[in-house]
Amino acid sequence: MTAASMRFMRTVMSKDPKNGRTAKDTHYANLRRAHRDQKRERGELPPSPPGAGRRKADWKAPQLPAETIWLYGIHTVKAAIDNPGRTLLKLRVTRNALARLELNDAQMLGLTIEIVTPQDIDGLVGPDAIHQGALLEARPLPVRKLDSLKDRPLLLVLDQVTDPHNVGAIMRSAVAFDAGAVITTERHSPTESGVLAKSASGALEMIPYIQITNLAEALEELKTLGFQTIGLDSEGPAPLEGTFAAGKIALVLGAEGKGLRQKTRATCDALARLDMPGAIKSLNVSNAAAISLYAARSHLAR
Repeated sequence: MTAASMRFMRTVMSKDPKNGRTAKDTHYANLRRAHRDQKRERGELPPSPPGAGRRKADWKAPQLPAETIWLYGIHTVKAAIDNPGRTLLKLRVTRNALARLELNDAQMLGLTIEIVTPQDIDGLVGPDAIHQGALLEARPLPVRKLDSLKDRPLLLVLDQVTDPHNVGAIMRSAVAFDAGAVITTERHSPTESGVLAKSASGALEMIPYIQITNLAEALEELKTLGFQTIGLDSEGPAPLEGTFAAGKIALVLGAEGKGLRQKTRATCDALARLDMPGAIKSLNVSNAAAISLYAARSHLAR
């Protein structure tokens, strides 16, 4: 071994008295950290807590300006940018994520784009957000009225389903079965947000999400527009597939556990159940919504 090689080995193997690490340890630690950062940026790992050495409990959400929301994740951000009804303000994005978004010149025109690191976005949206290196600041979507849905034959109504992950999954199913809207209450339901949009994986931009103040009154209005309102209830008197009796259907689903509220049950035209021959007799509300939408779409196709 040459003298130069021996000096190099002594340097690599020498330990930092403060932390006991060798230069070789530090080198490989840096490589591992860079590899983890790349995986976080691709969404393959959850983001690291915002700020070096800060604990999850220390993070506090920044105050957003009025009429502003943050949307994150590659599919969510791309769908929002593709949506002509969405007003875009600013895109914070890593270089890798910007390449994955594949934006054209027209989409980037007038959109402020800031190149950032994954850690920059972590600090804004928090340690639980899988942002994949893309964060879009935008305006909420325009409010839609129920009478704008009169020509859509299939609607989905949610009675105080509070979990944004469930509502996001329901939105995906609603888009898949070409429902005209997802209607829910202003109270005890998720607002338009990054969590809801990420869970919907782009579906928030593809279907109206209408929040109303009084669900019973909204159901009555849907009846005047020609919709048969059917509430899903495990104790319903008849199977869902035998309950359809109109050319326009509004399916009404309640929260897991408590189901439909009494006032909602009383307002629906009919109550129906999903018959399940297996040992498990109840489903997650998002799964129940998908099955109900399939049954309704099959009826409407006849």
